[in-house]
Amino acid sequence: MIKILITGANGQLGQSILKFKHKPFQAEWISTDFEELDITDEQQVIREIDRLKPAAVINCAAYTKVDQAEKERKQAMALNAGGPDNLAKACHRQQALLIHTSTDYIFSGHNFRPYIEKDIPGPESYYGETKLRGEKAVIHQHNRSVILRTSWLYSPYGHNFVKTIFRLSKEKDELRVVSDQIGSPTLAEDLAHAVLKTASYYLNNPDELTQTEIFHVANTGVASWYDLAVAIIRFGKIDCRILPVTSEEYPLPAPRPMYSVLDTSKFRARFWPELPHWQERLQYCIRRLTPNQKK
Repeated sequence: MIKILITGANGQLGQSILKFKHKPFQAEWISTDFEELDITDEQQVIREIDRLKPAAVINCAAYTKVDQAEKERKQAMALNAGGPDNLAKACHRQQALLIHTSTDYIFSGHNFRPYIEKDIPGPESYYGETKLRGEKAVIHQHNRSVILRTSWLYSPYGHNFVKTIFRLSKEKDELRVVSDQIGSPTLAEDLAHAVLKTASYYLNNPDELTQTEIFHVANTGVASWYDLAVAIIRFGKIDCRILPVTSEEYPLPAPRPMYSVLDTSKFRARFWPELPHWQERLQYCIRRLTPNQKK
């Protein structure tokens, strides 16, 4: 049986992959997080991948604190750029498939049209810069690799916008939420499904991957953070007023793209024509957060 190594297994995506009920292939799943495998340690990464000889490595490990990255630059760069570089080198030694996840924040957000894979990146935050460096490292180090860019990830696990709004809306009468940043909210379970579809295809068709492939994966439809917050309280049947504010009225340490919608046409044509709409998947997530609510 083939081995699949998952890094960052305790995060939103890692947990979603491991808990996915209908995996498209049989494998021995090896889940690791920082305690078991520090991807910023090049020698440790090489030793482990040489020892395990996995057929594929799925990198879910990332520094995701967008604002804190402006201060913790060394840590963010080590995990988001150094880690993928180490994994790509080790995977190249074993010719293992590497699936690496990236973000819409590598784009500036000034185009105001959905971004395709060939668009030129221009991150405005340090977090976005570290993720772009990670992409470049993977491309440079290993030809049998796939980069999946996603956006506005949330799930019932860990810390994310949906869980934060869901909690705060029960504690406060009103919340102020930015209305002029536009993207595509994406359920981590759907990204997990996309990862597994991608892994299955290239493990079964290894000759079709001769250089790094990049795909955009996100739920369909667009929303502002305000739209998303309004939908959360509506689907959660919560009595809270959501007030729209501009980015200027709600300044944060790290700039965000104003419009970072990803064009998923390439991925849908190859793997998943019917990517679900974000509102449908948000309702599903809210039901998971409120198990006693009638469906």
